[in-house]
Amino acid sequence: SAELCLLPALAPLLPPLPGPGGPGPAEVGLGTLPAELRAAVRALVGDLDALFAALGLREESFAVGALSRVIAAELASYAPAKNRRRIATNKASVVFVDRTLDLVGAVGHHGDNLAEKILSVLPKLPGHKTDVMVNMVELTALQTTDETCSIIAPGCLAQPNDPAAKALWESFMNLKQKEAVMEARRHLVEAASRENLPIKMSMGEVTPEQLNSYIQLFRNNLKALENHCGLLQLVLATVQTLKHPQTSKWDNFLAFERLLLQTIGESEMPSVLNQLLPMIKSYNERTKDDYTCEDFLVLLVYMYSVVGEIKSGKELDAAEEEVKKALVKAICDEPEPSPLLQKIT
Repeated sequence: SAELCLLPALAPLLPPLPGPGGPGPAEVGLGTLPAELRAAVRALVGDLDALFAALGLREESFAVGALSRVIAAELASYAPAKNRRRIATNKASVVFVDRTLDLVGAVGHHGDNLAEKILSVLPKLPGHKTDVMVNMVELTALQTTDETCSIIAPGCLAQPNDPAAKALWESFMNLKQKEAVMEARRHLVEAASRENLPIKMSMGEVTPEQLNSYIQLFRNNLKALENHCGLLQLVLATVQTLKHPQTSKWDNFLAFERLLLQTIGESEMPSVLNQLLPMIKSYNERTKDDYTCEDFLVLLVYMYSVVGEIKSGKELDAAEEEVKKALVKAICDEPEPSPLLQKIT
C-alpha cells in the first residue's frame, strides 16, 4: 500500500470561496466554481488519473478543505478512474489538502532556527530558489563599503564536498540558534587549530564580531582558505545574518505571533485589528524597526489563517475598514513600491 499527500490548490487553484449569500464551504461543488477553475479541476483530475494508472493504483481519497473535497469527489466520479480502480492491484490512500489551510506555515516566523533566518534575510543566489549569496569580501584584501560589491563571486550554503560544512548546516537546521552559533565557533576553532593559526579560544556568548575575528585569521593563508572554504562560507552567512537589520525584525514578528496565539482565544478579531492599527505607518513615519506594508500583509495572512472561522458583524466590518484605509494610505505613500506591492496593486 502507499500513501500520497497532494496539495491540489496550487497558484491557479486558490480562488476566494464564495462570500456571504453564496454557498457555504460544505455546499461548494464543481458547478459553483468559475468556468476557468472548473476546467483546471477537470484537467488536474485527468492528470491524477493518468498518474495513478501508470502506478497501477486503486486509491481511497480523503479531503481536507472545501476545494479538496471538490477535487476528490470529481476524481471519485471520473469514468476512466472507475474503470482503473476495478483492475488496479495496488492500494493507496490519497489525502488532498487545501493550500489555504497551510498558510500559517508559509508566513509564520518559526521559533529559534538559524537556518530559516539565513534563508530569509540573505539575498537569493542568482538562478537558484533555495540558496543564498554569502558576501565573501571579508576573506579578501579588498576594502569596500559597498554591500552589493560584485567584484568577488558570492559564496553559498550548498557545500556537498566539505564534511565539516555539511555537519554545521545540519546543526543550523536542528539546533536552537544559540547552540548552532556555538557549533559554528567550535568548527572554526578546530579548523584554525589544524592549520596552526594563532587562535585564542574564548568562552561565553558567541558574537558576530568574535566569529569575524576568527575568520580574519584565514584571510592571508591561501592553503587554509582552500582547505576550509565551505566552512568559512557558512560561518560568514551566520555573521551576515546575525548583523542583518531584518533579523531583529524577525524576532519582533515572532513575539507578535506568540502574543497573538495567546490572546486570540480571549479577544475577538476586531480588538486584535484595533491593536494592529497604530502600527501601520506610512513611509515618512516609519523607522527601520517599524513594519513595512509587505510585513503587514504577512501579519494579516497569519492572523486570519490562525483564527479560522470569524464571526462577522458591524464591529468587525468597522475594524477591517480602518485597517484597509491605513494600509491603502501606506501603500500609496511608498516612494518606490517593491515588486510585490506593484504586482498586488
